[in-house]
Amino acid sequence: MSRLSVMLSGLRLENPIIPASGTFGFGYEFSSWYDINILGSIALKSTTKTERFGNLSPRIAECRNGMLNAIGLQNPGVDAVILQELPKLNKVFSKKIIASVAGFSPEEYVYVAEKFDAVDQVGILEINLSCPNVKENGVTFASCTKTVFSVCQEIKKKTSKPVYIKLSPNVSDIVEMAICAKNGGADGLTLCNTLLGTVIDTKTGRPVVSTKVAGFSGPAIKPVALKNVYQVSKEINIPIIASGGICDADDVIEFLSAGATATEVGSQNLVNPFVCKEIIEELPRKMEEYGIKDLKDIIGRSHYVQ
Repeated sequence: MSRLSVMLSGLRLENPIIPASGTFGFGYEFSSWYDINILGSIALKSTTKTERFGNLSPRIAECRNGMLNAIGLQNPGVDAVILQELPKLNKVFSKKIIASVAGFSPEEYVYVAEKFDAVDQVGILEINLSCPNVKENGVTFASCTKTVFSVCQEIKKKTSKPVYIKLSPNVSDIVEMAICAKNGGADGLTLCNTLLGTVIDTKTGRPVVSTKVAGFSGPAIKPVALKNVYQVSKEINIPIIASGGICDADDVIEFLSAGATATEVGSQNLVNPFVCKEIIEELPRKMEEYGIKDLKDIIGRSHYVQ
């Protein structure tokens, strides 16, 4: 199955299918459903310096062609993840994982990144910049060119593993943000986090989710995510992990064609816990159907096909 394999900053993945952060727990929870070692890698739940309860309920709402979530980075804190969660995952998953780093200040990002950098199990540090910067009146790190650059730069000074910056689509120019990340030393990018949306209860007239506005994900956002990957990969030559509305093997082939090297499957895991397994099994059949000999051959082909 080497024709399914891809490379992310020196890390070889047997296939480009990665469950996205926040939709697969800490991975081992899914091992009772199927052998998760078939996955290319696993992106852990976003982790902060200390334990977080998250937002009040309700935190999830369904909507047409997608869902809203406002979990609020609920997690046990980086020390508990390393000491308790990763050993459980290590018993059922033998490959390198992607640690999702979150924080509310530059210093917290660096602290968590350093902790994960020391863990052999971790292959890539994915920096989730869609967190509010408490020092800048709650403006998200991903919406400011200065903080995208500086947070990446500071993390790179303190870590040795590949750093992938996870950007937000809720900006005026995603290419500008991606360039700032690369200039800050990013080894790769994850494009992108959720859009923003709301759902109104038609009986009461109140927003359904407690935070009123929440992250919007699912099949409906795929064209936006594809556009972001296409535009960024055209301007920047670093690996991209694509995320946004991926449900099947055709979606994966689209994202690789647009310029991604690997893909993260997000909210569809909550709809169908077998979706990643099904995509991996479906990919060889789709490759045969479309005459694709090796997935690496199609990365970015949308930029040069006639």
